[in-house]
Amino acid sequence: MTRQLKGKPPRRHPPKKPSSNQTDPVGVYCRVRPLGAEDEECCIEVISSTTIQMHTPEGFKTNRNGEYKETQYSFKKVFGVSVSQMELFEHVAKPLVDDLIRGKNGLLFTYGVTGSGKTFTMTGSPGQGGLLPRSLDMIFNSIGSYQAKRYVFKTDEKNSIEIQTEVDALLERQRRDNNLSVPKTPSTRLKADPEIADMIKPEEASKSDGVDDDSSYSIFVSYVEIYNNYIYDLLEETQEDAIKPKWNGGGTPVRQNTELIPPQSKILREDQNHIMYVAGCLEVEVKSAEEAFQVFWRGQKKRKVANTRLNRESSRSHSVFIIKLAQAPLDADGDNVLQDKNQISVSQLCLVDLAGSERTGRTGAEGTRIREAGNINQSLLNLRTCIEILRENQMCATNKMVPYRDSKITHLFKNYFDGEGKVRMVVCVNPKTDDYEETLLVMRFAEMTQEVEVARPVDRPICGFTPGRRYRNQAFKDELSRRLEERGGPIDPDMPAAANTLILSLPSLPSCELTDPHDDITLPRLIEALENRQRIKQMLMEDYSKTANMMKPVLQELDTSLISKDNFIQEQNSKLIEKDKIIQGNKAEIERLEKKTKMQEHKIDVLQKTTKIFEDGKRSLQHELETREQRLQRELSEKRRMEQRMHGVISDTQFKWEKECERRVNALQLEMQNKLWVKDEKLKQLKAIVTESKTPGRPEPPPRQTQPQPLPQPQHQPRSQRPSKEDRLPPKRSASPSPVPTTAPVRPRHRRSRSAGGEKWVDHKPSSSMDLGTVLQPVIPNAIQVSAPSEKALSKCDRYVLTHQEVASDGEIQTKLIKGDVIKTRGGGQAVQFTDIETLKQELTTVPRRKRKSSEGVSASGDGALTDVETRCSVAVAMRAGSNLGPGLEHHAVIKRRKP
Repeated sequence: MTRQLKGKPPRRHPPKKPSSNQTDPVGVYCRVRPLGAEDEECCIEVISSTTIQMHTPEGFKTNRNGEYKETQYSFKKVFGVSVSQMELFEHVAKPLVDDLIRGKNGLLFTYGVTGSGKTFTMTGSPGQGGLLPRSLDMIFNSIGSYQAKRYVFKTDEKNSIEIQTEVDALLERQRRDNNLSVPKTPSTRLKADPEIADMIKPEEASKSDGVDDDSSYSIFVSYVEIYNNYIYDLLEETQEDAIKPKWNGGGTPVRQNTELIPPQSKILREDQNHIMYVAGCLEVEVKSAEEAFQVFWRGQKKRKVANTRLNRESSRSHSVFIIKLAQAPLDADGDNVLQDKNQISVSQLCLVDLAGSERTGRTGAEGTRIREAGNINQSLLNLRTCIEILRENQMCATNKMVPYRDSKITHLFKNYFDGEGKVRMVVCVNPKTDDYEETLLVMRFAEMTQEVEVARPVDRPICGFTPGRRYRNQAFKDELSRRLEERGGPIDPDMPAAANTLILSLPSLPSCELTDPHDDITLPRLIEALENRQRIKQMLMEDYSKTANMMKPVLQELDTSLISKDNFIQEQNSKLIEKDKIIQGNKAEIERLEKKTKMQEHKIDVLQKTTKIFEDGKRSLQHELETREQRLQRELSEKRRMEQRMHGVISDTQFKWEKECERRVNALQLEMQNKLWVKDEKLKQLKAIVTESKTPGRPEPPPRQTQPQPLPQPQHQPRSQRPSKEDRLPPKRSASPSPVPTTAPVRPRHRRSRSAGGEKWVDHKPSSSMDLGTVLQPVIPNAIQVSAPSEKALSKCDRYVLTHQEVASDGEIQTKLIKGDVIKTRGGGQAVQFTDIETLKQELTTVPRRKRKSSEGVSASGDGALTDVETRCSVAVAMRAGSNLGPGLEHHAVIKRRKP
C-alpha cells in the first residue's frame, strides 16, 4: 500500500468530450467598410443594429421580369462604418479572451471578398489596433502578476505541456542563452517597430475578472499560413537561409549554394486528446503583449501578399495566429507551481485571417496569381461545404460525413465544430457596387452559418486545495520581513544555525520530572545545572564585552573611512548624474534618429515594393504590346494576302463578265440580223409574187442564199446567190424561220496519255491529297497505289507517277501528275527519271439566267459561253518536262445542236 504525498491532490484524468447536450450557435457578426472616395454608388444599407439591406445596383436584374429585388440579412450584431475597433473588440473578441483565461478554447475568423477590410479588422494600424493586438493586451493585463518564470512550462512535440521546477527552468534559461543555435525571442527592451508602435491607447486597455489567483500562467504563441493548401511556419528562422549543397548518389552537388531553401510544408496530426495541431510548428513563450506582437509582426512580414487590380496588398494565404495559455495550480504552501502534469490546463485561441474570395476576370490575375486564386476559392468552397453538411445533419437528423480532410483549413479546425470551443465569424463587406455579386454569395454563406449549432464546452474541474494560498503566503512573507526589520535588520539566513550551535555547546539539563513530593534530589540537581549555565553565560558575556571594546575603535575607523568614501561616492554620483543626463540626451537623440531611420527604411521598403509592382506592370504591358504588335503584323500580312487574292478574283470575274457581255451582244446582233433577214425574205417573196402576177412569163431570178455568221467573224453570201422558192418559204410549224445550222468546230485529236499503256505503274498519292469530285479523273490501270514510295514497290514497276496538288493564282486547287521512268542502277537499286507533267485544273463558267428557245440561233464559235453540260467539263493540259511552250493540247467542249 503506497502512501500519498502530503499536499498532492488526486490524479485527474485527461479531459473528455462534453457529454452535455447544451449547444450554442455560431456567432456571426457583420462589419461594413467605409466607401472609397472614387466609389459613388452604395449597395448596402444598415437599417438596424442586427440587420442590413442589399440594394441591387443599376445593371443587375435578379428577376426575369426585370424588377429589382432588395434582400435583408440578419446577424448577431452589425457594425457600421463609424464603429471603432474598441467597440468591435468589446462585442466580438473579449468574451473569447475571458473563456481562454477560464480554460476554454475559441476560434475567431474573418471572412469576405478581397479588399473588404479583413486584415485591418484582425490586425489594425498604429493607433487603431485590431482584434489580435487587443486580445494580447487584455491577456497580459489580466495575468501579468501571476505569470510563471520562463521555461517553467515547456512545450513538447506532441501538443502537450510539461512542467519543471524553478531550478531546472533557470538551468534551461542559461543553456538557451549560451546556445547560439537556438533562436532567441525578441526582447521586450527592444524598440518597437514604427509600423506597430502605439497600436492600443492606454485608456483603451482591458482586463478580465475571471483570473484564478491560486494558479500560475504562461503564454505560448505560434503563427502559420496555409498557402496553396500547404502549411508553412512563419516563425521559422531557416526559411531565408542560404541552402547547403545537396549531394546525390554520384557525389556531385545537385544545386548551387546561391539558392534559397524552399519553405518546408508542415503536416497536421492528432494528439492523445484527439485535438488537431500543426506538427513541428515553433511555439514561442512570451511574457508581455509587446513581445507577443513583435513575434506576430516578424511572421507577418513573411506572409504571402501580392498586388492585384482590386487590392494593393492582397493576402494570398490563410493566416492562423494561435495563442496557447497554460495554467497550473500552486502547491499547498502557495509558493511554487504544483509539479503534477495532470493538473496542467491548456486552452487556446485561434485568430484566423482568411484570404478573400475573388474572380480572376476582375483581378486581372495571370500565371501564379491564377493558381493562388484557384486554391483560395477551393478552400473557401470546402469550408462552405462543411458548414452545409453540418447544418443538414443538425436540421434533418442525418449522419453524413463532413469532408474536413478536403482542405487543410477545415481539417485544422474540425475540433471546434465538434464542440471543443466557441466559434465566431466576422463577415467583412465592401458596400461598393462592383462587389455586389461576390457580397451576395458571402451573405448567403453567413446566413447559413448562423444556423449551425456547436456543443458548449464544459468547465474545467477545480483543484482541491484551499483557495487564497497565494495571498496567505505573500502576507506571511510580508509580516516576517516587517518583524525582522523591527528587531534590527533584514532576514539573515545564518542566524538559526548559529543559535543552534550555541545551544548545543551548553551542558544538557537533567531530568525535571517529580515523581515524589518528598524528592529532594531533582530540584537541587536542576538548580545546580542552571547555575552552571549562568556561569557559562557570564563568561560568554565578559568575552563578548572584551571583544566589543576591541571592535569599537576598529568600527570607528571603518566609519570614518566609510564617511570619507561616502563623500567621494557622492561627488562621483553627482558627476555620474551629469554624465547620465548627457547620456540620456544622447539616447533620446539616438532613439529619434533610430526611429527616423526605421521610418526611412519603411518608406524605402514601400518604395521598393511599389517599384517592383510598377516593374512587373511594365513587363506585363511590354509583353502585351509585343503580343499585340505580332498580332497586328499577322493581321497586316493576312490582309495583304487577302487583297492580292481579291484582286485576282476581281480580275478573273471582270474578264468572265466581259466575255459574257461580248457573247450576249453577239447573240443579240445575230438575232436582229436573223429577224432582218426574215423580214427581207418575206418582202422579197411578196415582191416576187406581185411581180410574177404581173409578168407571168418572166423567168425567176436565181436564188440568194444568205447565211448569218457570228459577230466575231461575220461572213455574208453574195447577193447573186438567191435561195430557191422552197428555201424561201418559211416552215409551217413556226411563224419564224429556223436558224441556219452552223458547222461545229472540228474536235482536235487528243493525245492519249502514255500512262494508259501496258506498263506497270507506281501511283504515288500522298495522304494529304484531297478529292475534288471532278468528272475527269486520272485512271491508271495496272498500278500499285502507295502513300510513300518504297524500294520494294519500285522494283516491281517500270513507270512512276506522283500526284501533287497546289493552289493556283485564281484560288482554285490544281492537280499535277508528274510522271517518270523507273531505271535500275548499278548498285542494284532503282532511280526515277521524270519525263512528263500533266496539269489538271477546273474553270467555272457563268450559266445564263434565261432559258434559250429552240428558235434562237446558236453561235458557231467556241469562244462563247455554252449552256449544256459539256461547258462545265474540265480542261486537261499535257506538256513535256522542260518545255518552254504553253499547254500542248486542249480539250474543248463540242457544241451540240438542240432538236426543234
